[in-house]
Amino acid sequence: MKFDKSLIATLREDPKEAETKNHRLLLRGGFIRQVASGIHTYLPLGWRILLRISNIIREEMDRIDGQELLMPAISPKELWEESGRWQEYGEDMFRLKDRKDREYCLCPTHEEIVADTARHKIRSYRDLPQIWYQIQTKFRDEPRPRSGVLRSRQFIMKDSYSLDCDQAGLDKSFNLHKQAYEKIFKRCGLDFVIVDASSGLMGTGESKEFMALVAGGEDELVICQQCDYRANIQVAEGKGLSASFADIPLEQIATPEKRTVREVTEFLNVPAQNLVKSLFFTAVKKDPILILIRGDYEVNEDKVARLIGHGYEPASAEEIKSVFGAEPGYIGPAGMGKLKIYADDLLLDAQGMITGGNRDGYHVRGLNLGRDVRVTEYADLRKVRSGDRCLKCGGKMTIESALELGHIFKLGTKYSISLGANFLDEKGISKPIIMGSYGIGLERIMACACEQKSDDRGAVWPISIAPFDIHLTILNPNEDIVKNTSADVIRLLTKAGFSVIIDDRDVSAGIKFNDADLIGIPIRVTVGPKGIKNNQLDIHIRETGETHSATQSELVAKCIEMRELLYRRING
Repeated sequence: MKFDKSLIATLREDPKEAETKNHRLLLRGGFIRQVASGIHTYLPLGWRILLRISNIIREEMDRIDGQELLMPAISPKELWEESGRWQEYGEDMFRLKDRKDREYCLCPTHEEIVADTARHKIRSYRDLPQIWYQIQTKFRDEPRPRSGVLRSRQFIMKDSYSLDCDQAGLDKSFNLHKQAYEKIFKRCGLDFVIVDASSGLMGTGESKEFMALVAGGEDELVICQQCDYRANIQVAEGKGLSASFADIPLEQIATPEKRTVREVTEFLNVPAQNLVKSLFFTAVKKDPILILIRGDYEVNEDKVARLIGHGYEPASAEEIKSVFGAEPGYIGPAGMGKLKIYADDLLLDAQGMITGGNRDGYHVRGLNLGRDVRVTEYADLRKVRSGDRCLKCGGKMTIESALELGHIFKLGTKYSISLGANFLDEKGISKPIIMGSYGIGLERIMACACEQKSDDRGAVWPISIAPFDIHLTILNPNEDIVKNTSADVIRLLTKAGFSVIIDDRDVSAGIKFNDADLIGIPIRVTVGPKGIKNNQLDIHIRETGETHSATQSELVAKCIEMRELLYRRING
């Protein structure tokens, strides 16, 4: 493919909308184009990368007997009502109506359609186990799309689903996917770790995430510095830092215009752990709840959802005012006995605390939770902080930025029961199919490779997913000797099976080399008058910066050797 005949438009400057390194390089290198916030066109270079990632995924899924199918990107409301997720999914789901006023959604995931397919196609235990997978476009109405293709409104996923007779079968399917995912990410040249994760709206079973440690990643990963404990901060547990205060009488104190933890602690000259934060949550057709958390910690909404169920949202200022008689920042649990109150377990036996006084401009001091508050339940509801101690070994825990690549879930019977996806066992007894769900974000692999492997000059694509194997740079392309030699080189390389992008533009060598570095093709071959005269062609390895020389007759063998070396580095 010739550079000047291709849809490749590199940029000299960083685009204003670029937020992260991968976003900047994907835009500058002409891999993607942003159409609107969270919506992208994958230009030819970017699409070739995604196709190569797709091929790797298909090969590994086929190895575990996965069957590829394609489910619709649009789903009727009725299926989601059967599972109970039509309301649970909230505003993240795109909803629409057809001309007959029937309601649909653009699918963010496909558990409901899988269960619906299974209830019509699976009859007996003899039909199980099954693994179905697809590579399909998904949709999510992100409130704040960011980081380019990492958090977007339209994205490409490989999602697969296992269907089994029993828990042992689910365990086997789960482990098969875990092994396949490890191979996929390794073959894509990524550095990653496997961590405990939250199942969120998917279910309540075991789940694991495949995470890449990258600066500026959208997720936070909790890592013990002493043992092998690693977990997404959404589910991470740790021993919090204890704090104790004197038991003193409850009294109201004026705190004019002091609403936040920082404002109150500075005004009263007390540490943040002396405060109790009150967070009021409401949900459709559910009783409102109050969550209490110590002032030096943040609430973990995933842990709250696992305790009380999904569907709750932080209450509006108007709702807070109507229940507590005070504005946000001044509410507290004292005197609110009619509410269900859930407190973080670090507050068990807490006394001498400061919290909102349910009166604008006032807090109370001396709160004793055992005496002054009717707590429904104490539980771990906080986000782990750097410095907390590991529950496994007591070691110190730190928090690192990370990027989610894939997620695997044990769904159990959540969807098969709600949608009636059953099978007859050996005794003819009807039982619900046991399901698993497994996802990989294709754009996330592309973005992660760009984050992990790039340098200050541009992308450095792993040989396994690069859009081309070789970037052929032709200097002085209008000279006859260069034309003839480059034509021979192109014929030799393509005949040997290499994919080649050919830069024979009539521009300076500096521009060509800068574009080659920016685009990041693994091997660059340079043809120019000087090299032809000396019967030497330069072979430059983008990853290492090494440059080798070869005669025209040696070129193919040398390029094969370099390609194999790059693959060996990926495969360890």
